[in-house]
Amino acid sequence: MDSDDDNVEEVVEGPLDENDQPHGFCMVTYSSSDRFEGHFVHGEKNGKGKFFFFDGSTLEGFYMDDSLQGQGVYRYEDGGALHGSYVDGELTGPAQEYDQDGRLIFKGQYKDNIRFGLCWFYYSDRGCVVGEVNDEGEMTGNHVAYVYPDGQTALLGSFVDGELIEARLASLMLQENGRPHLELVDDRTVYSFDKSTSTCIANFRLLPDPYESQHVFVGQSLISGAGEGLFAKTDADPDSVMAFYNGVRITHSEVDSRDWSANGNTISLDEETVIDVPKPFNQTETYCASLGHKANHSFSPNCKYDPFVHPRFGLIKSIRTIRGVQKDEELTVAYGYDHKPSGKSELPAPDWYTKELREFQERNGEMPASTKAR
Repeated sequence: MDSDDDNVEEVVEGPLDENDQPHGFCMVTYSSSDRFEGHFVHGEKNGKGKFFFFDGSTLEGFYMDDSLQGQGVYRYEDGGALHGSYVDGELTGPAQEYDQDGRLIFKGQYKDNIRFGLCWFYYSDRGCVVGEVNDEGEMTGNHVAYVYPDGQTALLGSFVDGELIEARLASLMLQENGRPHLELVDDRTVYSFDKSTSTCIANFRLLPDPYESQHVFVGQSLISGAGEGLFAKTDADPDSVMAFYNGVRITHSEVDSRDWSANGNTISLDEETVIDVPKPFNQTETYCASLGHKANHSFSPNCKYDPFVHPRFGLIKSIRTIRGVQKDEELTVAYGYDHKPSGKSELPAPDWYTKELREFQERNGEMPASTKAR
C-alpha cells in the first residue's frame, strides 16, 4: 500500500535544488497518474506527505529518506480506511481497518504488507472471526473461532479463509494482555458450513443455533390468530441480535408467481434472492436450526430484519431489537409490504395484512391505504 517504486516522474511543481531535484514542498505527478504532495529534501521525500492514487485512494504519513515510516493512513476509494505502522515503506506492525461507515472490520498485525499473527475480522453485524492467520494472511487453520455478536459465544475449530469447515461450541474470554482465550463448552456437537439451496433448507435441520438458543424460544403467540410466536429468553438491550432467519433460497419471480398462501414465511434477502421456510419446515419438529421465521408481524414492532453473515448459513437475515425488550416478551417485526396503490402488475398483499393495516390506521386516525407486495 505504498507508492509504486517504478513510477516515473512526469511533472514537478515546486522548488528545485541545484540539480533540479524537488526540494521543499512540492507536488509530483507520475506517469501512472499517481500524485504525491509533500516535503522533499534533494529529491527524496522527507516529512509529512500524501499520495493520491489514480483509483481515488490515498496514503498519508511521515516520510524519512524517501520511505514512509511510522503511522500511516491508507484511505480506500469507497471511504474505508486502514490505519497502520510502516517500516521502510512496508506495512509492518499493528493495524486497524474501518469500512466507509467508520465501523471496525479488521484488527491485528501486518508484516511486509501481509496480515500476520493474531487477527480479528469483523462483520458489520458485529460477529467476527479470530485466530492466527496463515503465511498468506488468510484466516485458515485448525484453531480459529467465529464469535457471535455477544462477544462470548463462539464456534472453535477449522476454517478456510474465514469460512467454517468444522467447529464446536466454545466460550471466549479476553486475557489481561487482550489475547483471546477460548474454552470448549461442548466437544460433542459439531457445526459445519451448511448454506441452503433452492431445494435443501439445511443438512442438519434439527441442530439448533447455540447463540439463538440462549436468546429466544417459541411459544403460543399473544397475537390473536397468529399461532406460534417468538419470545425473548432474557432481557435484551436495543440493537441486540436475537434470532436468525434461514431458509431455502428462491427467486422473487417464484414468489410472485404463486398464491400468497404459499408465501407465509418468505423474506427478501436481496434483489435476486428470497428466503423461504416452506411446509413442513415451518414446524419446529421438522426444522429448528433457526427460528427467525417464527416472529410475527406488528405495525408497532420491537424488532427489525437485518442482514447477517452467519457461520453456518452464510448471508441471511437476523431479528434485531429496535428497543429494549424484557424476558418473555414476544418479538415482532414489520413485514414491510408496500402500502402504495398496486398499479397494474403487482400482486396484492395477503388479506390478513390488509385487514390489520386498516384496523391499525383506524385506531391511529389515519386514512386507509391500499397495499401491494413488497
